[in-house]
Amino acid sequence: MQLLTEIARVRQLVNENRRRGKSIGFVPTMGYLHDGHLELMRQARQQCDVVIISIFVNPLQFGPSEDFNRYPRDLERDLKLAATVPVDAVFHPQAAEMYPPGFSTHVDVAGLTGCLCGRSRPGHFRGVATVVTKLFNIVQPDRAYFGQKDAQQVLVIRRLVEDLNLPLEIVTVPTVREADGLAMSSRNVYLSPQERAAAPVIYQSLLAAREAVRQGEKNVARLAEMVQRQISSAPGARIDYCEIRSLPHLEEITHLAGPALLAVAVRFGQTRLIDNIVLEG
Repeated sequence: MQLLTEIARVRQLVNENRRRGKSIGFVPTMGYLHDGHLELMRQARQQCDVVIISIFVNPLQFGPSEDFNRYPRDLERDLKLAATVPVDAVFHPQAAEMYPPGFSTHVDVAGLTGCLCGRSRPGHFRGVATVVTKLFNIVQPDRAYFGQKDAQQVLVIRRLVEDLNLPLEIVTVPTVREADGLAMSSRNVYLSPQERAAAPVIYQSLLAAREAVRQGEKNVARLAEMVQRQISSAPGARIDYCEIRSLPHLEEITHLAGPALLAVAVRFGQTRLIDNIVLEG
């Protein structure tokens, strides 16, 4: 497994493998890997000849009051985990390699980014779209792998790839969860023992909404209210948003009439957790 810090070295590796007719799978991450990340890598390993991952905490997608400086970082640990898959190369650039002096180009995806996390975190998806576009241009993968936990991000990246005619396939992998249902996230490490014990209420509330739909409930407001009530009953839970929107365009709806995304963001202390589930109308 190679550790690469320079864009030129990544391009050299990719070109060497392209000449051999090898397919390239890519998993972009911000590090502090968990089994959700590793599942993305395993999928890439099964489907592609060469697997490259990136570990880069992207400053552009953090707001001024967010957790960029304290975001968990442990490269040695991450490399050991990536080697268990195994992956072929890890791209770990410094910020100056990705955003050199004078950098002034950004990628905006309109529409999909104006709700949910886009409303709660202004500028977040601009940073995501910019770094992902750069990484796709650097790695030039045949397939790139993303987790369903970040459902809005996946929709934004799919839109970006289609609109910019980027020649790759976006593969979405189901959310990997802890035994009690909590979606795996690098930010889970921030939770206190009490907060960690309460956090599974998020997924429990999503499952309850799915069951209500199966029993015939189609009213979006009633479903959202049910989820909010259950989450709010947990000690320390503060809801950022709880919304049900159409798929794939994330439009506002009042009744389920097809697949819809039930998405939530919840704070426990200083930790913001997101999760979602697809409801079949």
